[in-house]
This record gives sequence, C-alpha cells and structure tokens, in this order.
Amino acid sequence: MQTDSKLSLAVRESLDDYFMHLDGQPPHAIYEMVLGCVEKPMLEYVLNKVGGNQSKAADMLGINRNTLRKKMAAYGLE
Repeated sequence: MQTDSKLSLAVRESLDDYFMHLDGQPPHAIYEMVLGCVEKPMLEYVLNKVGGNQSKAADMLGINRNTLRKKMAAYGLE
C-alpha cells in the first residue's frame, strides 16, 4: 500500500479547509483552483532550477516548449 506524498496530503488538507470555509456558498471551479495553486509555483521552481532555459524546463516537466510558453503567459511568468 502506497502512502500519500506530502504534496497529496497538502492538497487534501487545503481542500478540507476550502470546504470548511464555504459559509453556505456552493463550491465552484475546484479543478482550476487546485491546478493554479500547484502549477504556477511548480513552473516557477523548475524554470529557476534550469536558469530560465525553457527547453530544459519543458523537458524536465515532460511537456512541449510551446505548452510551457502558453502556461507561462497564462500565469504572467514571462
């Protein structure tokens, strides 16, 4: 049996907190919220790790460089 990673546990705890504080409001756009909270810092970290080299970052992330550039633009990382 595989145990949850620290990242998985952090996501679960954050979602517990999110649902606890809805204050009667219906949940909305959870997928985008979680993805945005994880994706932007991951992109920043990897780009920093490779000194801003987008080709190396894309390779490290396992995505196309054009996809990386689109994500960077979406998060204002250019």
